Amino acid sequence: MTILKSIGAIVAGFLTVVILSVGTDYILEALGVFPPASEQGLYVTWMLVLAFIYRSIYTVAGGYVTAMLAPANPLRHIIVLGVLGTLGGIVGVFVGWDLSSHWYPIALAVTAFPLIWLGGKIWKRRRGVQSNFS
Repeated sequence: MTILKSIGAIVAGFLTVVILSVGTDYILEALGVFPPASEQGLYVTWMLVLAFIYRSIYTVAGGYVTAMLAPANPLRHIIVLGVLGTLGGIVGVFVGWDLSSHWYPIALAVTAFPLIWLGGKIWKRRRGVQSNFS
């Protein structure tokens, strides 16, 4: 049962990032702030900076959710989510290389693990949890 809770904690953190990111993309596109998804090459720097900022916040939230839901040892769960997020970011670098400025997918890949870790640290501080999570 604990393994299912562990998997659930990691999946919940991942879904937090994905659902919030895609939802915000959709809202900004519907409001006309971002161009339609079919015209991704039209993203200018300020749009990419905005997307990077909210995705960073959501990535921290994903780390927080994973730590909060972890049945034991949140550090291990954060490491798993951080590795998965980084690997996903690396795939995004290759897949999205020609879709926007190169700095954007690289920044997402490089910051995934530290931002997820930060979410876990925030959870730990708010909860006052004593652990080896430094």
